[in-house]
Amino acid sequence: MPSYQAVLFDFFGTLTCSVQRGTAHQATAELLGCPSAALTEVLDRTYYQRASGRLGNAEATLRWVCDQVGVHPSDRAVRAAVASRHRAVRADTRVRAEAVPVLAALRQRGVRTGLISDCTHELPAFLPQLAVAPLLDVCVFSVQLGCCKPDPALYRAACRQLDLAPAECLYVGDGGSQELTGAVRAGMTAARLAAPDLVDHLAFNVDRSWHGPVLTSLAEVLDLLTPVPCTVPA
Repeated sequence: MPSYQAVLFDFFGTLTCSVQRGTAHQATAELLGCPSAALTEVLDRTYYQRASGRLGNAEATLRWVCDQVGVHPSDRAVRAAVASRHRAVRADTRVRAEAVPVLAALRQRGVRTGLISDCTHELPAFLPQLAVAPLLDVCVFSVQLGCCKPDPALYRAACRQLDLAPAECLYVGDGGSQELTGAVRAGMTAARLAAPDLVDHLAFNVDRSWHGPVLTSLAEVLDLLTPVPCTVPA
């Protein structure tokens, strides 16, 4: 069993519990003046376009979404809807109970930690408020880098920030966005988190044919590691 120097995690559905859109999203639709179902359909259909960050900032992106829905709210309404959407996505986000203990245990073992997430503008804004934030050495967000998983640029960016080779890193995710096969193609070892709550998880472009390691709990990540040798001064 290899001695990994770092473990890189997906965020939604991995460091967090299963994600579904909650009732708070209704307020965003109301501010934009469109049916909630119409907004949800466009959000689902355009996820990767929005998560790539290529549509501009949060306001420009939501304005583009409105064009797809066929509504034309005022600038004031769009600004209010951006804040509403931020609150709604934050409300959907519940960090797994074992996330902080696992990240802390990895760091105690001398293993570095990181995050690679497909996301829209909300996550980079509220991640610093979460308990996992101080336990992550690097964070790579698709909306900031300009591409989504399984693009190797995301994995390489994390390795570059850690000054590690891909082979020295373990990647853990629920399998959305073909992230596991993407990690393997980038030169990493990957493991799929298949926790029971993920049956109803909102995910796109899932790795359906994954045949690699499968974990039923985030805590099982620790079982994939061997102790990192300590260097004893001569």
